Amino acid sequence: MAEENNNHFYFNADIQQLMGLIINTFYSNKEVFLRELISNASDALDKIRYKSITEPENCKMDTEGSFNIKIIPDKANNTLTIWDTGLGLTREDMITNLGTIARSGTKGFMEALQSGADISMIGQFGVGFYSAYLVADKVTVISKNHVNLEQHRWESSAGGTFSVEKDDEDYGITRGTKVILSLKSDNLEFLEEKKLKDLIKKHSEFISFEIQLFVEKTTETEITDDEEEPEEKKEEKEEKEDEEKKEGEVEIKEEKEEEKKEKKKKKVK
Repeated sequence: MAEENNNHFYFNADIQQLMGLIINTFYSNKEVFLRELISNASDALDKIRYKSITEPENCKMDTEGSFNIKIIPDKANNTLTIWDTGLGLTREDMITNLGTIARSGTKGFMEALQSGADISMIGQFGVGFYSAYLVADKVTVISKNHVNLEQHRWESSAGGTFSVEKDDEDYGITRGTKVILSLKSDNLEFLEEKKLKDLIKKHSEFISFEIQLFVEKTTETEITDDEEEPEEKKEEKEEKEDEEKKEGEVEIKEEKEEEKKEKKKKKVK
């Protein structure tokens, strides 16, 4: 295993070559990335559901009892997150499965691509995760494994290397994995509600778990000043505002934050 230091690693040579083909070749049907990442999330959920029956004591079902997939677009940061409550990955899983050990189908898929095969076949060769680089210039994977609930972060902007580090920041993960795609500037269409809704319906036909699509909703309120307000009332109002200034400032801040971050959750069936 090629390693730069304790946290940084080189991709396997075959994987580097595959990523080069994905990044540097134009493909018209980039949407296949969402199908592959939803499929991977579903596999992780299948595994934890099975373990919850065979080894319930090792699955932390008291910590996270649901089996679902969340799709979260963030237009402010140009990221798209696919979040599952599945099995979760250990540090070793991340190093091995997401970079240093090539799957048996890696070479086969590259040969198929070079022979004119469509990128949509990527999942058949077991390397669907790397389709994320069709639309993203950086991919971040944050995961908590079901056994010890330790959280680790995998990250790569391609370029031949990736990093894996322990991460204690609170991302709201109780068990499972978040795949965060930092989208390229020409792929921001994948943050649009209608586009995502259509793709989820198209690519989730055989997914047995609930998929939740989060969308942002902004409410604007126009406030006008009454210029003809009597002077006496105005002074009275100003005195009251001075008395409640501290409390008022907090309320305004909360309302703005709520307006900025308010999200609605939609279940896609």
